Amino acid sequence: MTAATKPLPRPSVSPTELYKTLPPAFGHDALALFGFNPNYVNLNHGSYGSLPLPVRAFCDELTDQVESNPDKFLRIDYIHYWNRVRERVAKLIGVETDECVIVNNTSHGLATILRNLILKEGDILIGATTTYGSVYQTLKYIADIPPHPILLTFNLQFPTSRAKIIQDFEEHIKQITKTGDATGERKIVALIDSIAGYPGAFLPWKEMVAICRKAGVISVIDGAHSIGQELDMNLSEAQPDFWVSVCPPALLVGCRNETSVPKELSQMALFKEGKCYSLCSEEKPASYQVVHPHPGHLSLSHDSDFQGPQDFVKLFEWTGTVDYVPHLSIGAAIDFREWLGGEHKINAYIHALAIAGGKHLAERLGTDVMDPDGQCGTALSGDVESTDEVLQIFIDTLILQWQTFAMAFKHNGKWWVRCSAQIWNEISDFDVIANALKDACSKVEEHVAQRNN
Repeated sequence: MTAATKPLPRPSVSPTELYKTLPPAFGHDALALFGFNPNYVNLNHGSYGSLPLPVRAFCDELTDQVESNPDKFLRIDYIHYWNRVRERVAKLIGVETDECVIVNNTSHGLATILRNLILKEGDILIGATTTYGSVYQTLKYIADIPPHPILLTFNLQFPTSRAKIIQDFEEHIKQITKTGDATGERKIVALIDSIAGYPGAFLPWKEMVAICRKAGVISVIDGAHSIGQELDMNLSEAQPDFWVSVCPPALLVGCRNETSVPKELSQMALFKEGKCYSLCSEEKPASYQVVHPHPGHLSLSHDSDFQGPQDFVKLFEWTGTVDYVPHLSIGAAIDFREWLGGEHKINAYIHALAIAGGKHLAERLGTDVMDPDGQCGTALSGDVESTDEVLQIFIDTLILQWQTFAMAFKHNGKWWVRCSAQIWNEISDFDVIANALKDACSKVEEHVAQRNN
């Protein structure tokens, strides 16, 4: 019932020594670089990320440094690590270092942007049917409180094509903006996924940003799944107004330590410097360095030493005491990926495997893939209502009985499953998930039959 993977000897987890050797071949040989239970078949990397052993070694070493003298680390050493991380991420995504800051997670970063926007009655927020749940709830909350901006939803249903998405989005924006604004001060804010988490679809977000820019619409990009998956992003060329991404799932960043205490996932948020103060004036929670402007501008209170727009980066340097080790492991993760062969080599393997694995899984299940080019999920059979009980059957069956997992979900009237191919996976892993899903679907059918009797 589980993959025939034998425990592999772990390499020396000292990054210095490990990186003097050649990396293993991608596939099951690469499992030696991770701490997985040998019976666990991980096809859900996209949800939580997976910590490589050499990155974990870096986290452990840095934790020892923090605990040996917390005052020295947090008051003197920390900022140097933080700035170096920003430099390396900025280079990876194609922006200036001081356009890049670290926040706790994607939802946190997007909430900071959206709840900093100074909106008035008649302003418009645009979400989509594929917007991540907690982010859409943030949009709803903002619309529910004064001054009650209007919340509109772009209807995005798969299967579809990139050309159709661009066409429909442009028409959606045209319909919203055609009424005009007599004052010329109405804000329209569009929240756009770069890769929709469900159904796992790569959207033409750069083209959608261009549509927004032409129409005078503020673009906020949920790029949670982009970094580590999307090559050559060059955000300076794409020019979104705001962009936020998460590092652990695709970039292999540390998100936990050996005490198993949950930690904030390391994140990267990009804000365009030119619009920083006019649209977003502070981090949430507010940094102690925030200086509020004069009354009637952005705040009813003000500080006498307010001198205009503030140093954007400093607003995010310190917003309270958290475990900064996961944030600072981003550089170690980039080192690990460079040792493996770099972004293009990694992407070539996992993309090819995702396409082949999706087609193989569809054949095993007797269904089809959402996108033949491998951009989306694989269909499951049946037309069962999505309920908490049904989802729990999938979770319990896959995790507890088959020691694997891939997320099953319902979209556009059909059930689908999203599998995350990674460097440790091989095509045989899709046979494991196929068997597990068949078992889970059978149990769901039994559950529905019993409920209907």
